Amino acid sequence: MSRKHPIVAVTGSSGAGTSVVRQAFENLFRREVKARAAYIEGASLHSLDRMEFHAAAAEAAKAGNNSFSHFGPGANHFDKIEETFKAYGETGMCRRRYYVHSESEAGRHNQHFGLARLKPGVFTPWEDTEADSDLLIYEGLHGLVSDPANNIDVGKHVDFGIGVVPVVNLEWIQKIHRDKAERGYSTEATVDTILRRMPDYIQYIVPQFSRTHINFQRIATVDTSHPFIARDVPTPDESFVVIRFRDPKGVDFPYFLTMIPNSFMSRANTLVVPGGMMSAAMEIILAPIMRQLIANK
Repeated sequence: MSRKHPIVAVTGSSGAGTSVVRQAFENLFRREVKARAAYIEGASLHSLDRMEFHAAAAEAAKAGNNSFSHFGPGANHFDKIEETFKAYGETGMCRRRYYVHSESEAGRHNQHFGLARLKPGVFTPWEDTEADSDLLIYEGLHGLVSDPANNIDVGKHVDFGIGVVPVVNLEWIQKIHRDKAERGYSTEATVDTILRRMPDYIQYIVPQFSRTHINFQRIATVDTSHPFIARDVPTPDESFVVIRFRDPKGVDFPYFLTMIPNSFMSRANTLVVPGGMMSAAMEIILAPIMRQLIANK
């Protein structure tokens, strides 16, 4: 942790919607909290590109390991995540790269790096983050991951942790539909991925949500009991967002209830808001927290 160079980790599994939080931060820093953020994408710290991962997964399956996944240490640089956070906390700068997910991203990164060879499924070259950033925001799978077997504890370097955690059936529905629309994967292929990831999901992803300061969990108000045949993703208006504060002391719940229409308290540390208000609620809730982080610098 670093008071002078704070780090915010936004953590959620694939398809959970962590990008919504990044958009909320961008809106917040543009309109309300004057701050310059450096961003790190979690996928950039995978240890294998797309072809290398498929080859490694095939080799693991041949050896009887059907649980090799992007959620575990075999496909990630947990050590580099910790090194990145440590470097930023100490100096206000670190190294980063990007993982190219799509053709549109490839075009953007080729232009940025002055290249013409990046394709989907590979990493960009490394570069330094901005020299004048006020804080670092990580968005990805492992912002607070712990791997005691390898003496890794990423979360100890994080000043504020945010979890984005749809109920698991909704998470699966979102992933199935995203993978089909954006990557052309069949439902069967995505279900195979979900099954392969489950041991690492339980061991490395889920424990992070007990270390976060705030969790945003979307819960559908329509039937999601069979996620593998769902024809569409429940809309924000067909859901609620359960917002759990790890430490409710000092949280201005009356203000939030006034500012967020139709919100209510379900427990002393839990605020519930309509799904369509998720982005607005994030900005309202995170604004005073970010102001405090910046003021403490």
